[in-house]
Amino acid sequence: MATYIIEESTAVMVVKNISSVESPVSTHHWDSSSAEDFSCAKNESQEYRQFYETTQLVCGLIVYPIMCIVGLTGNLLALVVLNHRDMRTSTNVYFSSLAVSDFIKLLNDLLYFIIVAIALNDPALGERMMSFVYPVAHYVFNMSVCVTAWLTVSVAVERYISVCHPSRAKQLCTIRRARSVCTCVFVLMSVLAVPSALRYEMRTVHDKLLNKTCVSVVQTALGRNDAFMVPYSWVQNSLRGIVPVFILVYLNVRIINELRKERVKGKKLNSRNRITLMLIVVVFMFLGCITPDAIMSTFFGKGYVEEDFLVKGIREITDSLLAVNSAVNFLLYISMSVLFRKTFLKIFCNFSKKKHGKSPKVEAIKLNRKEPAARNHGTVDEDDHDVVRGNGAALRKPGAGDEEEDCPEEYL
Repeated sequence: MATYIIEESTAVMVVKNISSVESPVSTHHWDSSSAEDFSCAKNESQEYRQFYETTQLVCGLIVYPIMCIVGLTGNLLALVVLNHRDMRTSTNVYFSSLAVSDFIKLLNDLLYFIIVAIALNDPALGERMMSFVYPVAHYVFNMSVCVTAWLTVSVAVERYISVCHPSRAKQLCTIRRARSVCTCVFVLMSVLAVPSALRYEMRTVHDKLLNKTCVSVVQTALGRNDAFMVPYSWVQNSLRGIVPVFILVYLNVRIINELRKERVKGKKLNSRNRITLMLIVVVFMFLGCITPDAIMSTFFGKGYVEEDFLVKGIREITDSLLAVNSAVNFLLYISMSVLFRKTFLKIFCNFSKKKHGKSPKVEAIKLNRKEPAARNHGTVDEDDHDVVRGNGAALRKPGAGDEEEDCPEEYL
């Protein structure tokens, strides 16, 4: 009967394990029946090994660094722009929170890229670093993906209210409410993901049968408790993938149908609807990137560490899609939003107001001062049919388009 010596990972042992795997410290003894999952021979079958190693190199050394460089830079720039005084709206509160969540996710991915790069030159060191980092990285991954999913749902709900129930938008679409929703999403999803942080741990295993010592990530007692982990995994995977997907599909069908009705009536797209279209693009990008991961996690119950090489290779691809989703939002904002581009240039290119004119909100304030009888709560949209000309200035018809003014903080 083969036996294994298992070393618990303490802070002192982590340092010793990273510097050398030959420290003669032993604690508990396990036989093969109780420590089967801790064998150094785990996943040493050659089937699909080449597929896994190829996908890991392509995703870890090509996709991840590109997405991390683009995404980390873009999300930082988006945070600066979206928190500018000209961009303080309820919708932008959600987009700012999305940028924070995506930034955390990409930092986690960047760490994975560093470990894969180190493993090319020193596989033993790379394996020890992965074993040390993975339990925490697994928590950060699940938390950030859940937060991103429900922030996307939250902003979609706001756009649904604005487009399909404009009479209630003024009371519901407020900056304070948006901040409260974002805070609740971060707190709830962080608490929900706590068992993910307790699911794995680093162990130093001495396999007497193979006469080798290795450091690997193994499931904790909680992780091996099927009575808890099976229902928990279903709940978590459903909340991070399946449920948000169905909600977003329903909301976008309703929003697109409402926009189609307005186009049939011959109305041009005003500021509200152009931002809604941008949100639809963001949502479809999210759906395309999250769906493969949701299917793998929920319907097939596939993890990563405890799976074979085939599943690990597929996981590399699905996780790369999540990295793409976290990296592209800034590009969507700057390509689809005129005000976002103007604010970006105003902040980073230091364009003078005389050369490029005043921001739409400043113009709207001046119009209100000149014509106090005409109420205007947002930007003046030249494409809006409710805007008329009076005394050479753009004014909104009194009483016209009141529904569209119910949610003034919606312009990106």
